[in-house]
Amino acid sequence: MNFNQQKLHRRSIRLKGFDYTQPGAYFITIITSQREEIYGEISNGEMRLNQLGEIVRTEWLKTVNIRSNVELHEDEFVIMPNHLHGIIWIVDEQVGATRWVAPVKGSHTLEAGSIGAIMAQFKSITAKRINALRGSRGIPVWQRNYFEHIIRDEIEFGKICNYIQDNPLKWQDDQENPTLKVCGT
Repeated sequence: MNFNQQKLHRRSIRLKGFDYTQPGAYFITIITSQREEIYGEISNGEMRLNQLGEIVRTEWLKTVNIRSNVELHEDEFVIMPNHLHGIIWIVDEQVGATRWVAPVKGSHTLEAGSIGAIMAQFKSITAKRINALRGSRGIPVWQRNYFEHIIRDEIEFGKICNYIQDNPLKWQDDQENPTLKVCGT
């Protein structure tokens, strides 16, 4: 068995020392395993969700029912054939007896109400539902991690909202589009 030390010791892409439970807007991107296009297709510049894409949409919107510290808006997320972009608003402090949740296998403990805990739960439930539908228990649905960007002001927020809304129109140029031909290949 080959030991890949680089894979085992990946650097965190999170902002060191930042409290990911604090109120604010966070731009999130999560990508399917192997960038597989499983959520539908782009037709005439619009995303047409299939049954798996509808699962992702439903669970994304249900996040606000599960987590009182989260706010989501219909026009601030888009599901693409192989990824999701969305803005998560953390709006207040999580109230409860404990601030910790069980750690995800191979990771540090996630703080309840944090972006990491929200993403772990979302990815877990969507993967379980998708795999149940496909009859493929335990098969990875999402890539290991996610990308996040802390939105710092209204100008940045506006640019990100435009990016999200225009994403299906620009699919042919999207870096997540596996059919995109890279210069020199």
